[in-house]
Amino acid sequence: MDDDARPRDPADTRAPDIAASPEAGQRELLNAAATQRLHPLSWLFILLRQLKQFALPLVVLLFTGRGEQNPYDLVGVGAAGLLALGAVWQYFTYRYGFLPHALVIRSGILQRNLRLIAFDRVQNVTLHQSLLHRLVGVAEVRLESAGGMGQSEAQMQVLKLAQAHDLEAMVRGRAGAARRGADGGTEVGAADAAGDAAGAHDAAPTLWLHLPTAELVRLGLISNRGMLVVAAGFAYLSQTGDAVMREFGNGVERMGREGLALAEAFHLGPLAYAALGTALLLALLAAVRVLSVALAILQFHDFHLYAGERELRVERGLLSRIRAHLPKRRIQAYALRESLLHRWFGRQSLRVDRAAMEAQNESQSLRDLVPLATPEGMDGMLAALLPPGGWPLAQWHPLHPRAWWRKFAPVAAWILAGTALLVAHEGLPGLWGLALLPVAYVRARLWARYSAWALDGGVVAFRQGWLSRHWRFAEARKVHALRITQSPFDRRNGMATLHLDTAGASPLEPPLRIPYLTVADAEALAERLRGLLPRDDGALNRARTAESAAPAG
Repeated sequence: MDDDARPRDPADTRAPDIAASPEAGQRELLNAAATQRLHPLSWLFILLRQLKQFALPLVVLLFTGRGEQNPYDLVGVGAAGLLALGAVWQYFTYRYGFLPHALVIRSGILQRNLRLIAFDRVQNVTLHQSLLHRLVGVAEVRLESAGGMGQSEAQMQVLKLAQAHDLEAMVRGRAGAARRGADGGTEVGAADAAGDAAGAHDAAPTLWLHLPTAELVRLGLISNRGMLVVAAGFAYLSQTGDAVMREFGNGVERMGREGLALAEAFHLGPLAYAALGTALLLALLAAVRVLSVALAILQFHDFHLYAGERELRVERGLLSRIRAHLPKRRIQAYALRESLLHRWFGRQSLRVDRAAMEAQNESQSLRDLVPLATPEGMDGMLAALLPPGGWPLAQWHPLHPRAWWRKFAPVAAWILAGTALLVAHEGLPGLWGLALLPVAYVRARLWARYSAWALDGGVVAFRQGWLSRHWRFAEARKVHALRITQSPFDRRNGMATLHLDTAGASPLEPPLRIPYLTVADAEALAERLRGLLPRDDGALNRARTAESAAPAG
């Protein structure tokens, strides 16, 4: 296919229909449909990805044991040559095309594969552009389906940017039409598919949020991304071997000796030493914050959040640009955060859990749905995403009256144990550890005072925290399972915990659960939620198969 060609509309009546063909002829029909090639430079991007995956072994082969009689250089060059040959061969063997209800992909080098990805199972279409993609004017298209299991169902690297946009609109429009046809129990005709695909171009989504540079600076100052990078750097150094860590430690020690020598040369006193140490600590913290700001700008540069009738669209990134779509119906749960720094700047952050498992590169872009927004702006967006009357929640219910004790008792036990160890080693001065008990008591009291649960407007929620506030909530109809648990301490205090399971829960966010309820409140809330759960009316049986495969040749 010429690189300027556009993908053929799946509504084209000339496209073969495998459903109406005998099984023996499916291979020929799929081969006939899959005729479109990727961009001529796609082999280069395939090669670069492979080199990135095998970078460490190639470096070892090329630079380990260099010498006139050493064969490792030739082995490294040969391995790189094989990767280049494989990349070129993948370009020539990869084809894609369309059937009325599915995307056809033909690929493989040693083993040729034919795959059929039904449009009604496509959950997301993502356009990814690295810096090199943007310089060349191309984009990588990634398709996610219900059966992707955290991996992209199809990766088309690469297409011309205009061609990628056309493919994105076509697949999204056709997928939406197919799902609506399945929900209505009827098939979608070719004309309807074409109209829906055209509507993907004509739709004008509403801009919900744009983050200028000033907001990204605030985001960097609030977040701890810089500290995470520093921690990752130390973890990497610890894995490089004792020699590297020893050299790093020697460098730090040498800088410390030089600093002490300079301080002694100026005859600095104890207060000057303390001031110098404080200044160095502040400089380190400032450097970490500057790094956080830089990372925020790289990740969320020119951030746009658009809202359409059925889906949200996120565009972000400075060097690597990502454009991803999130159907509203796929949002399962929400995590609203307001730390102390958020409150100082008058901002909030929102994360969401998706039902479908996404590829790793798109996971963060869609999970951090609203990186930063004012409380008023956040309320407006949540009110539009949740059922009418679901946000803001008006009636909050307190936890068990002794919830504070459950938060205080474990901390108090650790403080008493630590104080006992200090007294054993240091004597009476170790009793200063008991000064932490009032702090822990006040913290537990405030936590219990501001923590509460709510069920209003079809939304179930739990809030906690005082200095740092956190809300975790979901639509009641998207709760998959309910569990009431009681630990021995719960039974002793007449308490229970209600667990609410939703799809796509993030390991980085606390689960949706409501602890320290009275047993009566836990049972009553569980009963109310069961009444709001959807009944199985056979709609799941009407869903189409995620993928069907033709025999491999």
